[in-house]
Amino acid sequence: MRKDLGKKTSFLPLPVLIIGTYDKDGNANAMNAAWGGLTDHNQIYVALSKHKTTDNLELKKAFTVSFATKKTATISDYFGIVSGNDEDKIKKAGVHVVKSKFVDAPIIEEYPLTLECTVESYENEILIGNVVNVSIDEKYLDENGKIDVDKMEIIAFDMVSNTYRVLGDIVGNAFKDGMKLK
Repeated sequence: MRKDLGKKTSFLPLPVLIIGTYDKDGNANAMNAAWGGLTDHNQIYVALSKHKTTDNLELKKAFTVSFATKKTATISDYFGIVSGNDEDKIKKAGVHVVKSKFVDAPIIEEYPLTLECTVESYENEILIGNVVNVSIDEKYLDENGKIDVDKMEIIAFDMVSNTYRVLGDIVGNAFKDGMKLK
C-alpha cells in the first residue's frame, strides 16, 4: 500500500555542490548549493537566488563547482549557512585556494574533484555553465588514471531528514544490467 504525502517534494539524492567565485577585489568566495545537475555532456545547471555569488558570476563570467565529501562536510555546511557578505568564509574555514588555469575562479584544494566553468547564462535564478576543465587531486585516481569515486566519499543532501549521506555501494551496471530484460 502507498501513502500520499502531498506536495512535499522529496527529490533524492541531491549533490552537495560548492560554487567558487572571485569578487571584484579578487577575493575568493564559496557557497553550498544542492539544486544542480547536468544539462548536457559538458554543461551544468545550478539554481541560485540572488546574492554575493551571483554578483560575482555576473562580474567574472566564471566559477568552479566542487563536490563535497565526508571529509569536507562541516566546511561545506558552513559555506551554505553563512553569507559571504557578512564574513570571509574562505579565511574562517581555513581552506586553501589556488586560481584555476582555465577560468577566473578559485579551486579549493580541500575538495578532490572540481569542475572549472564559464557562465553560459544566468536567468530566472538558473545558472548554466560550460565545463572547460575538470581537475582532481591525483590521490583520488585509480591505478588506470580514472576517478575513484569510492576514495572521495562524495556526499549527498538528504532533504527528507536534512542530513548529508555518503554515496554507497555499487548495486548495478548502467547501460548493461537492463540488457538482460531486452
